[in-house]
Amino acid sequence: MLMKKINIAIDGYSSCGKSTLAKGIAKALGYTFIDTGAMYRAVTLFALRNEMVDAGDLNEQALIRELPHVNIRFAEPDATGKARVLLNEEDVEDEIRQMHVANHVSAVAGVPEVREKLVALQQKMGKLKGVVMDGRDIGTVVFPSAELKIFMTADPEVRVQRRLAELKAKGDAVSAEEVRKNLAERDYQDTHRAADPLRQAEDAVVLDNTNLNKEEQFNLVLEWVNQKLAEG
Repeated sequence: MLMKKINIAIDGYSSCGKSTLAKGIAKALGYTFIDTGAMYRAVTLFALRNEMVDAGDLNEQALIRELPHVNIRFAEPDATGKARVLLNEEDVEDEIRQMHVANHVSAVAGVPEVREKLVALQQKMGKLKGVVMDGRDIGTVVFPSAELKIFMTADPEVRVQRRLAELKAKGDAVSAEEVRKNLAERDYQDTHRAADPLRQAEDAVVLDNTNLNKEEQFNLVLEWVNQKLAEG
C-alpha cells in the first residue's frame, strides 16, 4: 500500500527561516525540497551578469527577450541533502546568496514573464506530490490546492539580526543598516508588486517564529503535517 503524500507550501517574508524549515521537514518526511527563491535569485544573477541592471534599474524588456536562454534546475542533493542551483548548467548556489543579488531579486521577481516561466517549472516539479516548496506565492499561485499551507512571519528586527548573522558567517562585510534597508525594500516590493504579490492564503496557518527556536518550530510544523496526513 502506497503511503499518502501531500504538498506543503511555505510562504512568508525574507529571513524568517523558510528554507531552513522547509529543508528540515522535507528531509524528515523523505520529500523533495524546492527553494523557489533560489530560482528567482538565479534569474537575477543572469540579469546582473548580462548588464540588464543599470544604476539600480532593471531593463525588463532585455530580460524578457533573453528568458528563453535562461535554464534553471537543481542538481542532485549532496550528502547534506542540499540541492544546489544550476544556471545554464553552472553551479551558482553560493553567488546567488550574496547581497548584490539580494538587492535586485524583488524587481526581477516582479516581472510577469519571469514569474510565468518559473511558476510553470515549479508546478511541474510538484505534480507527483511529496514536495515541500517555499517562496512568496506558493500557497496562492503555485500550489493553491496544497494540502498544508504555512505563512511565516517574525518581528522585523529579529529578521535583521538573523540575516546579518547569516551573511557574516559567510564572510560578507555588511552592516545592520544595510540589511535593514534591504529587507524593508524587499518586503514592500514583494507585497506591492502587480504580479502575484506576497499575501497569506485564506487557508494558511500562520507561523510566527519570533520567539521560537528551530527545533520548536520544526516540531510544530511536523504536528500540522501529521494532522493533514491523518485526515485522508
